[in-house]
Amino acid sequence: MTTMTRSVFLPFISFFLLLTLGASTTLAKPRYNRTVEEYKIPDITLINQDGEKVRLVEYLDTGKPVILEFIFATCTTICPILSIGFTNLQEKLGPEAANLRLVSISIDPEHDTPEVMKSYLQRYEAQPGWDFLTGSISDINQTMRAFDAYVSDKMGHRPLIFLHSPKENTWVRIDGLMSGKELKDEYLRLKK
Repeated sequence: MTTMTRSVFLPFISFFLLLTLGASTTLAKPRYNRTVEEYKIPDITLINQDGEKVRLVEYLDTGKPVILEFIFATCTTICPILSIGFTNLQEKLGPEAANLRLVSISIDPEHDTPEVMKSYLQRYEAQPGWDFLTGSISDINQTMRAFDAYVSDKMGHRPLIFLHSPKENTWVRIDGLMSGKELKDEYLRLKK
């Protein structure tokens, strides 16, 4: 995204977020549901935006905090909002973002090829440490089920974000849309 495109695009998205969320950033109570869950990561191999095979269990067990989302590249509703959250988090963290692994997993593997995913990450100015993964339909469904995020129709997916500290066996599950500040606060809370 060029600086000019971004300067036009981001205010529009910010305005849309305010309308969608129906609140200002001064609300004391979050607009999302936060729970702590245990998930068994399936031992499957996915493919990243560079066409490289990634063994999911090893990839998520890196010694770094992980923030994971389920999205698809042609989504025009909640996926762009979630992805802008990742972009903003990388920007706000600056050099510290290198200590974090951001993971987008496609829920539309028939369309989201490595080339499509690479283009998507470029559109959102993804920095190193943010990867987009795809795989077979059965592997993607297995992964969504493992995180209790399965939907049979991609259009019915919910805004879910999963945060994992390498020190814990549990994941923080965020169900709902959150502001960039709230995402950063959840990440910082995870690091404690």
